Amino acid sequence: MLDALTVAVSVAALALAAWCGFAAYRDQPTKDWHFIGMAVVSVLALAQLVVGIVRLAGGDEADEGTAIFLAYLIGAVCAVPAAGFLSLAERTRWGSATVAAGALVLAVLEVRLYDIWTR
Repeated sequence: MLDALTVAVSVAALALAAWCGFAAYRDQPTKDWHFIGMAVVSVLALAQLVVGIVRLAGGDEADEGTAIFLAYLIGAVCAVPAAGFLSLAERTRWGSATVAAGALVLAVLEVRLYDIWTR
């Protein structure tokens, strides 16, 4: 895995969580700008998925196993989009809170991905 990409995804996810958490605090639903932020974070997570698959195909191995590593990679890619779709159904402050929670989940998944790869 690329450490710089893992850090970039984590920082972007935490920034999105803070931004959407602040919107929830201000009693605002998710807006178009939030969805652009979700798209940026999702593209970074997708890039990490591609890099992870390329590294596995190139012969590198995750220390804790390929299956668990791939499962976490796929979960990381799905975390923010799933929260975004849920926020569309809930057009209140709780939609923003849902996206903030999804972004926090992604940040935690990134830490776990790093542990799986390097242990």
